[in-house]
Amino acid sequence: MNLVDSFSEFKAGKNIDRPTMVRVLEDVFRTLIRKKYGDDDNFDVIVNTQNGDLEMWRVREIVSDGEVTDERSQISESEAQAIEADYEVGEECYEQLTLEEFGRRAIMAARQTLISRIMELEKDEVYKRYMDRVGDIVLGEVHQILKREILVLDDATGNELILPRNEAIRADFFRKGDMVKGVIKRVEMRNNNPAVIISRTDSMFLEKLMEQEVPEIEDGLITIKKIERIPGERAKVAVESYDDRIDPVGACVGMKGSRIHGIVRELKNENIDIVNYTNNNTLFIQRSLTPAKVSSISLDDEKMKASVFLQPDQVSLAIGKGGSNIKLASRLTGYEIDVYRENDDLELEDIDLDEFNDEIEDWIIDELKNIGCDTARSVLALSRTELVRRSDLEEETIDDVLKILKAEFEEEE
Repeated sequence: MNLVDSFSEFKAGKNIDRPTMVRVLEDVFRTLIRKKYGDDDNFDVIVNTQNGDLEMWRVREIVSDGEVTDERSQISESEAQAIEADYEVGEECYEQLTLEEFGRRAIMAARQTLISRIMELEKDEVYKRYMDRVGDIVLGEVHQILKREILVLDDATGNELILPRNEAIRADFFRKGDMVKGVIKRVEMRNNNPAVIISRTDSMFLEKLMEQEVPEIEDGLITIKKIERIPGERAKVAVESYDDRIDPVGACVGMKGSRIHGIVRELKNENIDIVNYTNNNTLFIQRSLTPAKVSSISLDDEKMKASVFLQPDQVSLAIGKGGSNIKLASRLTGYEIDVYRENDDLELEDIDLDEFNDEIEDWIIDELKNIGCDTARSVLALSRTELVRRSDLEEETIDDVLKILKAEFEEEE
């Protein structure tokens, strides 16, 4: 009786190795034996690992007729000779059992147990396999698009992967059948089933894409020190070279941007700044604010704050669209960065915005500082339209601020 084949519909496509399958079969049929005979001490269950054939043997000691004291472990001479004529007292009698002897109901129960065990093994196998691959890039085909997540079939194994909407880049748009690339972020159990979560927004995804594109990273000649991302918008990557002959920024970008272009396309035109890492905090902050050119920097290492001074035409570059550049630079360096506009006309008296905190709320002052306006004149130098466009402040708030600041200088005059 070929039991592995008889249960092949449950084993087909399962990544369960044959020795494990054999152990499960043996365990299931020993349970069947225990239910019928009370224990399985005097039984041998043999599964052929090559073809899946299974044999069950009952082994008992042959004693003289009338001297059987334990029917589980002993058999009379006449009964043994009915099985095989040349059996003698003192020998062991091997009696082969057939599956039919256990009855249809018991067989169906064993079959159900086997199905259940195989399913559990498959779940464990999937969980272990993907746990070992957390941080790896995986390629799959979009199988189903749901409201909160996209189901993807792993191109290599056929297993289901989950791409939650919040792990997809905002500009991502997938149709059924599209190929999608992501990084395995975590594996968790949902209702006793392994769920493999992939991400396109995690920093690990960008790191692995760079490893694929830049051989020097894979070889360990260049290391990625830190990555900060606003997925789909901008990313900053700090890299360091262990070989003085290798320019880490140039190697990552490639000739005419050849290496970085493919990554940018994969990340829906995410703007990627590669920054040369250094232990010199002043220089690191300066580099992290690229593409802006910094005039000078004042550090407060105790409070982890940096005051950065720039020419007026560099302020908007340092801040970036929606504050993205300065936000990522702060996260990359660990410093809270304040941008200050260098005063063009030093003869004009100016007043720090902080001096107005009795009339203007602190959060409004902070918002103005975020766009490079730290003094009264730096705010007044911008038009009302420009202030509305560059800050998150309401028009009425801007009007109130301008009124307060103008009044201050009018009084002085």
